Amino acid sequence: MSEPRWLDDGQQRAWRSLLEGFSLLSAELERGLRTRFGIGMGEYEVLVRLSERPDHSMRMAELANGTVMSRSRLTHVVGRMERRGLLERTATAEDGRGVLCSMTEAGWELLKAAAPYHVEDVRENLIDLIDAEDTQALARAMGAVAKHMRGQR
Repeated sequence: MSEPRWLDDGQQRAWRSLLEGFSLLSAELERGLRTRFGIGMGEYEVLVRLSERPDHSMRMAELANGTVMSRSRLTHVVGRMERRGLLERTATAEDGRGVLCSMTEAGWELLKAAAPYHVEDVRENLIDLIDAEDTQALARAMGAVAKHMRGQR
């Protein structure tokens, strides 16, 4: 192996700040959702993804590709949400082989209740702490990371 490309001091600060900030932010957002609504970030993400569809339904394979969860973790999360009456799974009408995940009325009501609190937590703990230029830079930087990482799957 060739010599590692060590991080310089500025890169090291940026990397460690990202790790610490992301860990603390994730924990706070998770705590807010769990305390108030009994769901975590993974469940919230599933509800949001489904809410963005006109029929609040999506194939499980497509849902897995759109989230940052593995397929097995998504199956576990959806199963837990299904037992709570927030989602339901059915065979797809087109070919009967795929599985369609749909948000129930209870899931929709939970999302409508949770969203205002969650967005306020995001604002209070991230958006309102940085200026618009930093928000745009963050979006560009993390967009590049996501694009790179999704290309490696």
